Amino acid sequence: MIPPFSHLIRLARAGFVLAREGVFALVDPAALPGGAQLGLKLARLLERPTTASGATRLSTALGALGPSYVKLGQFLATRPDVVGQAIAADLESLQDKMPPFPQDEAEAAIERALGRPVHGMFAAFGPPIAAASVAQVHRAEIETPTGRKAVAVKVLRPGIERSLSADIQAFFFAARLAERISAEARRLRLTEVVATLARSVTVELDLRLEAAAASEMADNVKDDPDFRVPQVEWDLTAHNVLTTEWVDGTPLSDRGALERRGLDLPKLGRTVIQSFLRHAVRDGFFHADMHPGNLFVDDAGRLVAVDFGIMGRLTEKERRFLAEILYGFISRDYRRTAEVHFEAGYVPSHHSVEAFMQAIRAIGEPIHNRSAEDISMAKLLTLLFEVTALFDMKTRPELLLLQKTMVVVEGVGRMLDPKLDMWRTAEPVVRTWLERHLGAAGRVEEAVGGVSEVGRFLGGVPGLLARGSRIAEQLDRATRDGIALAPETVAGIGEAEARRNRGTTLALWAIAVLLLLHLLG
Repeated sequence: MIPPFSHLIRLARAGFVLAREGVFALVDPAALPGGAQLGLKLARLLERPTTASGATRLSTALGALGPSYVKLGQFLATRPDVVGQAIAADLESLQDKMPPFPQDEAEAAIERALGRPVHGMFAAFGPPIAAASVAQVHRAEIETPTGRKAVAVKVLRPGIERSLSADIQAFFFAARLAERISAEARRLRLTEVVATLARSVTVELDLRLEAAAASEMADNVKDDPDFRVPQVEWDLTAHNVLTTEWVDGTPLSDRGALERRGLDLPKLGRTVIQSFLRHAVRDGFFHADMHPGNLFVDDAGRLVAVDFGIMGRLTEKERRFLAEILYGFISRDYRRTAEVHFEAGYVPSHHSVEAFMQAIRAIGEPIHNRSAEDISMAKLLTLLFEVTALFDMKTRPELLLLQKTMVVVEGVGRMLDPKLDMWRTAEPVVRTWLERHLGAAGRVEEAVGGVSEVGRFLGGVPGLLARGSRIAEQLDRATRDGIALAPETVAGIGEAEARRNRGTTLALWAIAVLLLLHLLG
């Protein structure tokens, strides 16, 4: 355990860097209590003169504080409910780019992890081609029965686990302190926010988990004609090393190259949107970092995703919620959209469905009066979450991650086709899922699932009866010669009597008398 004093030193350093870069200028003092307003004024005395925008200030400060804060910034970009829409939008521009660490350190880390010399495992091993806060990537080649094959080798930065662990413990310390003194911090569940960040970082720090995520998504999309995932080389993957097939393709960030290839960019935009929705609604497992740098178009025209460090999951209930919400807005069925919120338990039952339906209509109707290119599903979900907050809807981190990813994916789709009709693009994916799961076939499957549950319960009944018989025998043996109260129980009765705590005393004696009566009867 790191002592609180160390946490305070780390947090004080972070506060100084944020103040120096002018980040506190982004905070609205009117929303703060008096003491905090005074602290904000004092912190702003440390600002150095700058003409940089808010986004640049924040990015500069977080970059100077190191990998943990870069990750924190990226994560908070998904939580506008915590930092506000303006700061969340600024954090979207935060780039996770760092100088690479030396080649010999990367090779030594790979050799320790895999237990073999680098040049014995790889026919060729090149310098780093990309470096981020947690890891860097090298292009390499391996020998296969059919010849040499290009691979991408991702290696964790040396010492990154220790550094991230210390900073995250400091974040927990700050969150717990804030929740003790602030009702708003408790409402936002800051400790849970940090816990979610910690889980996300844990996945990123164990590259076997990233490999498993890539493998799971590859299984999910194996029959999709327009989307694929690079193959994992499991023999060359360990805790801090991930090796996958090298993707020879055109990045979606290079529009000029896409045009030179003669690709149908509007069709490609629809593929990006539909693939994301298919993964979220059909599979309940989606890539949560689908920015243009992580998406490529291969020689066959298929979309290829890389970097599976940040993934999102939706349960069956959440997938139904999302599908019915989107379809409700598409069809203008606001009552059904409101009912879904109540059925899912997202809005407490003491609120009125009719009042909530009215709020939903206020979001949906303006959309239907706009042209296709002006309609934003991501903006709709943002407005929806703002309205639901008025109806005591608790923060749902998985839905906020979905909404954040939808913002990015929608931006990619619009980049490829500025006139992209989001609703027409989304409708077939959503309608197919609803027909499949809420139609006749879905009801049959649900009924079969119910029969299976009953069968499993009935199959377990003999075991339950056997356990019940054993417990009865044990009780009979324990009480055959009468019941003896344990010394702790007698002491407890005496202490309660001494304190004249009548309620506790009566309860203890009542338990003893009932046991004796049961045995005598």
